[in-house]
Amino acid sequence: MLELRPGCECCDKDLPPDSADARICTFECTFCADCADRILNSKCPNCGGELVPRPRRPAEKLANNPASTKRVFNPDCARQRSS
Repeated sequence: MLELRPGCECCDKDLPPDSADARICTFECTFCADCADRILNSKCPNCGGELVPRPRRPAEKLANNPASTKRVFNPDCARQRSS
């Protein structure tokens, strides 16, 4: 099951579980659409994988399957991508 991480790893923008703005790779590294598109060119700086829209979990399923509260923040993500 997807963790649905709560924020962008690059800019720390909040990404609630119902956000259409969230992008993930196959390892669930999570970024906002702006960072994914403008800074990372839709490529994960951690694994090199493709960043795609994160599926949204139906609200009625969140009660028994809540989103993660663990934030991952790496302000150096843009620098990692350009190296």
